[in-house]
Amino acid sequence: MISKFIDWIFSPSKKPIIEDHIDLYTKLIELENRIESLEQENIETTNSIYEIANSLEARIDILASEPYNLDKLTTD
Repeated sequence: MISKFIDWIFSPSKKPIIEDHIDLYTKLIELENRIESLEQENIETTNSIYEIANSLEARIDILASEPYNLDKLTTD
């Protein structure tokens, strides 16, 4: 019984890695195109993050440069 289990564990899978009707070269081209699109999306996302960070820094600088009106604050 244990030998059957060990044989079952180490037996090859019946499902092929790549289906017969898909050419390996076609799959490679598809993956390369996907990589290019993901790289472009990554660049766009990074640029958007930099724009947001710069905008926030500018707003913080504006708020930090305004004088505080401490007499308007109350300790209710």
